[in-house]
Amino acid sequence: MWSNFIVQPDGDDRIGVAGTLQGGGLAGIKGGRGQGRRVQKMSDSQEGKIKLAFFVAIIGVTLTVLGMGTEFWVELAQPKNFSGNQTCQMAYYGLWKGCIRTLFVADIDPDRELCGPAELNGVTNCTYFKFFTSGDNAVIFKKTTNKQLNLAAAILALLSLTMMAMGSICIGMSLNKGVPFFLKPASFCFILSGVLVLLSVLIFHQSVLALLSSDDSIPLHYELSWSVACVGSAGGILIFGGCLFILLSLPFSPWEKCFPHKNSVT
Repeated sequence: MWSNFIVQPDGDDRIGVAGTLQGGGLAGIKGGRGQGRRVQKMSDSQEGKIKLAFFVAIIGVTLTVLGMGTEFWVELAQPKNFSGNQTCQMAYYGLWKGCIRTLFVADIDPDRELCGPAELNGVTNCTYFKFFTSGDNAVIFKKTTNKQLNLAAAILALLSLTMMAMGSICIGMSLNKGVPFFLKPASFCFILSGVLVLLSVLIFHQSVLALLSSDDSIPLHYELSWSVACVGSAGGILIFGGCLFILLSLPFSPWEKCFPHKNSVT
């Protein structure tokens, strides 16, 4: 009886010590897991830099939407005396529709040999391209468009807008949560959108050359207009903005790595 009474506390002590160790071990494991899940919060200066880089990217998005929504991608001009009367015709079009503009020869600069520019007063007839709906090619001054190239340029432009929207969502989530985790996906989206925009411009230029080579009965002079300048500039700005997000997502400052302070201790 006495032996049972003595052994029982020893067993309880062992159990108590083991329970204490076990509880401490579980607490340590939980603490280690909690520390492993700890997310690095961004500082106020880093948040300001992200907002500045996002402003640069928004400029590229705005220029892209402006260029895609207008039809002044290319201007096709006849010689102003080609028809032999008091009027001449020119055409301009973009990704979605084309316009034929009739101008008076008297309003054109005497030193200019071509009909235009499009800013002069005249009669304009615009139509949307049918290869988006019925699949028919458009005919401009007896010249036929290449619908495959036009469709490819339009699809790439729409994909670039999709990537811009996804990048903007990532930046919004990063600023809302206060973590730089979403900066790398955002940089990928903006860089890819810039590349797609530039590819859209290149393919559109090839479609213009295909249009001009389809018929030689009417001489035409082509000139890429201000909408292409907007979209091309937007592509460069988007790629630059994506590179800024990559730099901001790094765990160290590239500027301090390249140009360390003189008083810093190595």
